[in-house]
Amino acid sequence: MSSPHIALQELADSLHDCQRCPLAKLGRRQVVFGVGNPQASVMFVGEAPGFNEDQKGEPFVGAAGQLLNELLQSVGLSRADIYIANVIKCRPPNNRDPEPPEVDTCKPFLLKQIALIRPKLVCSLGNWATQTLLERKVGITRVRGQAFYMKEYVLFPLLHPAAALHQSSMLQPLREDFRKLKEFLDRHSQATPAKEQEVASAARTLDIERPSSPAQQMDLFGF
Repeated sequence: MSSPHIALQELADSLHDCQRCPLAKLGRRQVVFGVGNPQASVMFVGEAPGFNEDQKGEPFVGAAGQLLNELLQSVGLSRADIYIANVIKCRPPNNRDPEPPEVDTCKPFLLKQIALIRPKLVCSLGNWATQTLLERKVGITRVRGQAFYMKEYVLFPLLHPAAALHQSSMLQPLREDFRKLKEFLDRHSQATPAKEQEVASAARTLDIERPSSPAQQMDLFGF
């Protein structure tokens, strides 16, 4: 059986010149697959590549990525600890919202990434990532900062860093989301021997147990 690193690289190679949807012919420079620790316990999922991401070939390398790095540091994580991907792998023209057929085309590859990495916690950034993974038409403001126990992992929706860059009033709510994320990480991080504390990270020591009622928050959706 291949390692997650090899399997992810094989998946990335298979998408290198993807022509499965119209985005391939709408000005993208390259497919932006994902980057990070292939054995991460924490994964972040955004919406789509922007201009800088399309140029460099990595998610979150522009201004939103710089803010994300700061927020990660505030919760005791770094880019080396986590894996980052987007719902769709190609930049939409003029950074418009993804269209449903584009999401439908790319979603299987995101789910494959999650299956290969096997994170215990997936943080969805913004509406598109949250709705795609929850499979519910629910606004991010309704579910942000809460843990949803899915079949294979815990989903933790957060505001998207780009929202705070476009609207400064969203910066404080975004920081509040990450404060709640830190509380969740602190509650579920295993105790680490003192000699290992300097090198151990929350991303590698999460111990999340499913609650007695896994569907405890489904009432948000009218169930």
